[in-house]
Parts: sequence; C-alpha cells; structure tokens
Amino acid sequence: MSEGPRRPRGNGGDFDQMLPDLPGLDETWRRLRGAGPLVPALIAGGLLALWLASGLYVVEPGEQGVVRRFGKEVARTDQGLNFHWPAPIEQVDIVNVEKVRRIEIGFRTLGSQVRGLPGSERGGGSQRTHRVTDESLMLTGDENIVDAQMIVQYRVLDPSKYLFRLKDPEGVLHAAAEVALRGTVGSVTIDEVLTVGRLQVQDQTFEFLQRLMDIYESGLQITEVKLQTVDPPDQVKDAFAEVVRAREDREKLINQARGYREDVLPKARGEAAQVVRGSEAYREERILRAQGDAARFRALAAAYRRAPDVTRDRLHLETVERVLAGSDKVLVDGSVSDGILPFLPLRQVDGTAPSAPGKVEP
Repeated sequence: MSEGPRRPRGNGGDFDQMLPDLPGLDETWRRLRGAGPLVPALIAGGLLALWLASGLYVVEPGEQGVVRRFGKEVARTDQGLNFHWPAPIEQVDIVNVEKVRRIEIGFRTLGSQVRGLPGSERGGGSQRTHRVTDESLMLTGDENIVDAQMIVQYRVLDPSKYLFRLKDPEGVLHAAAEVALRGTVGSVTIDEVLTVGRLQVQDQTFEFLQRLMDIYESGLQITEVKLQTVDPPDQVKDAFAEVVRAREDREKLINQARGYREDVLPKARGEAAQVVRGSEAYREERILRAQGDAARFRALAAAYRRAPDVTRDRLHLETVERVLAGSDKVLVDGSVSDGILPFLPLRQVDGTAPSAPGKVEP
C-alpha cells in the first residue's frame, strides 16, 4: 500500500489500464486520487508508526537484551520496556541469565507428567530415563569399563559470548562435559571411582569442564556437576557387587577391631596407672616409716646414754605390756602359786556364762 501513491507519477496510464482487470479497486483508486495527497500521507504515517512500534520489546526479570545494529552488538538492555530501531536496522536477542539449565551425560530423560508440562524437572511427576551407551561406557585408569551417568547444571554468564562465540553452545557444552568426564575417570582406578573417589571425580570433572568452557569463550558458567550412577557393566555387575560387599564386611570387621582396641587400651592404661600409683604410695609409706623408726631409735639411743637403767626398765615394761595386752592368761609368781585355789571358768550346767573371776555366787 505504501507503494501505491508513488507508482502513478511515472506510470499512471499503465496502472489505469490495469484497473479493469482488478474488480472493486478502480473506484477506490479514483476516490483516493480525488482526495489529494492527504490520504497517502496518513497511510505512510500509519505504516511508519507501526514500523516504529515494532521496535518496542519487554525484557523480563532475570533476562538481558542484546541489541545488534546491522549485525554488530551496540547495547545491552535490562528488564522493563525498551525500544530499538526495527529491522532491518537493529535486532534484539533476549537471553535469560538467571535460569539454571541442565544437560544429561550417559542418559536421557524421556518425559515427565507434572501439571501437564513435558520435560519438567520439578514436582512429583514420574520421569523415565534411557541410557545412552555410547556416552555412559568409559575406561578407567586401570583399563576397566564403568557405566557413568552425570548431570551438568549451568547458566548464561555472558550473553554476548553465548550468542556470538559458538554456533551451538549447548552442543559444545555436551561434548565438553563428556570429554571432561572421560578424562577424569581415565585418571583413576575403578575402585576409586566406584567407592571413595566418587566425590573427587565429581570435583575434578567440574573444574575440567569449567576450564574448557572458558577456553571456548562460551559465556557459560557451570554451577554443579553431579554423578548420578557409576556402576560396572551389566555383564560383571554381580561380581563387582560381591567385591563391594566383601569390602564392606572387611571395613566392618576393621571398625569392630578398632572399637575393641579403643575399649581395652584405656582400661589397661588405667589399671597400669593404678598399679604405678599404688607402688609409689607404698614406697613413700615404707620410706616414711623407716625414717620414723630410725628417728625413734636415735632418740632411744640418746636416752639410754643419759640414763641406762631407767631406759632399760622402761623398754622392758613397754615390751611386756605390748606382748601381754592381748593375752587371756594370768601369770602368778611361783612363790605364791601353792596357796592359790585354781579356778576354771567353765560354763555352768544350765548354759549360762560363769561369773567373773574372784566372785562367788550364792
């Protein structure tokens, strides 16, 4: 329609000859020619307004707009209503820089049923996976085969590099992730990748993959690398399961032995310390007693030197008193023993205890 008002100036006769062949347009064209230049100007203005209005666009939260003028990047726009010169002058590519995306290595999610959204990763819907053998089977450092599956989560860090550096950023990321996983698994043994070295393989793959994407200037940031399953091939899975169970039993026995050791050793150390402390106490007791006896002997020797007779009698009496303190016998001088009636403290016939010596009951 914008070309209509300009063509009659140079070739009006020819256009008038075409009008009979286009039913209904001849009368419209004559009315427009009779209205003068105002209507074509209004039409042109409306078309211009529509063309300019097509340059309005909205950037949602978490997104960035990259404006290209004749193919060259000239600006970036943030969220909100923005304007760019419509095509073919400028074009806008809107990239979500906060969305966390994912790729799958060694398997593919076939589908899910979560609120009618196919491929959704959230909610309680069921998902089916399909193993991709060409990606999942790889060699370890000791030349064994393992079946490894991995999920890589990433987001766009630099929209310009993401749009213009690589033709297929997701495809490059997928290939780089497979290379990183194979390279890491190929540097460890099968025992490490199946058991204690799993986290190490995961961390090394993360670092390797991020270095590759930085070298490619992909504009992608890896947020997480997580190994889903790392198993031996199906043909030898049962044998490996037996090995794993044997290893677990070995670790269980080792832990039990360590627990027994930790229980017995402290007790033995405590008993040894008790014996040592008892020996030290006995030693101190004997030393102090010997020192006391030596001091007492020295004191008696000094007293004997000052008064031998008195000291001798006192020692004799002390010895007799100490010896006869627990005796139940009566010692009588032989010169008077003939005039004393012997008294035997026998029990009475009725079973009662006898009276004290020297007392006579009526």
